[in-house]
Amino acid sequence: MQTLIDQIEASLGSGLYLLSLYATLTIPDIAGALCSENGEATGAKYKDWFEKWARPMFVKNTLESVPPHQREYIKEMKNPLTGDACYRFRCSLLHQGSSQHPKSAFNRIIFIEPGATLSVIHYGNMGGALCIDLNLFCREMISGARLWLRQAAQDPCYIKNHKQFARRHKNGLEPYIVGVPVIG
Repeated sequence: MQTLIDQIEASLGSGLYLLSLYATLTIPDIAGALCSENGEATGAKYKDWFEKWARPMFVKNTLESVPPHQREYIKEMKNPLTGDACYRFRCSLLHQGSSQHPKSAFNRIIFIEPGATLSVIHYGNMGGALCIDLNLFCREMISGARLWLRQAAQDPCYIKNHKQFARRHKNGLEPYIVGVPVIG
């Protein structure tokens, strides 16, 4: 899982934003499956993981970016992207290649590439479309994944399921292929 997180960060740094977004959207699925009894992903596990680990990162990171003496003036702040909305977006993007889901609370979800504007638009509602800074979204999800991973590493289900996690084997995977790097 750590390799996946590292590669998402590398893809962001390389400007491979579509790949970064697609891979980032899989994190809650994979994490939910790794910590479950049956090792399988479900919509409910995705939504629960997002609500617990990723969604709070927006408020945490935003507050950390504000000078301490100004934090007291921020009364209520909430990430408008819920676990349900993120799951629906993930389903429409990964399965249909669409940024619109018929049951979404938003007309569409739009991700703004880094450096595209002088100002940052992050979770802004514009005409019914939720506009999200792609880099910040991916980094929020990565931050949540890193926190989760520290806790999950001790979980018996994670330990059991992680043995089946696809990974790179630099010298092959016996008895199938030996001597060349493979992912499997």
